[in-house]
Amino acid sequence: MSETLPDPRKRPRQARSVATFEAILEAAARILESLGFAGFNTNAVAELAGVSIGSLYQYFPSKDALIVELIRRERAKLSNHIVEAIQQHEATDLKEKLKLIIQAAVQHQLNRPQLARTLEFASELIGKDIEESELQHELETIISNLFIRSGVSHAQIVAQDVIALSKGMINAAGIAGESDLKNLQQRVEKAVFGYLDLS
Repeated sequence: MSETLPDPRKRPRQARSVATFEAILEAAARILESLGFAGFNTNAVAELAGVSIGSLYQYFPSKDALIVELIRRERAKLSNHIVEAIQQHEATDLKEKLKLIIQAAVQHQLNRPQLARTLEFASELIGKDIEESELQHELETIISNLFIRSGVSHAQIVAQDVIALSKGMINAAGIAGESDLKNLQQRVEKAVFGYLDLS
């Protein structure tokens, strides 16, 4: 288990710095999508982002730091989509909320499937156990709170199972190169609703 993961050197505060930071991250994402981890290096990222290698190193001391930040960016997107789905539909029942959560998760995975797959692979290499457990904890908290409010017993364990079930199916679909979001969403719903006994 890695104690600490490579962090960006500094977080940008001014608008121009934020734009540079985001341009570097997006360039990194595109290279991972097109060339995979094997073709991924800081020189290629700097060139595609249109910044000097010195500028890149101001923010990211290594390519691992870039990978970790991309994992964090994708993680934040997924968590935010799930929280929004719950908050914007507070009046709907549990089944409808779960449909929206599953839809958000499926869209997230299949929106940039090559990036999702490559980050999974790259993160195994750099040891992102901390990142992975943080995301897991975040999702478990969101989903178990939803279950508690909906009167589901053993909410924590049920949340863990529902996440594992959904994640397994969605990741497998991503690896298999599936692109039919609707079909995958329906299959995950069927599995989750079956487990929860929601007819």
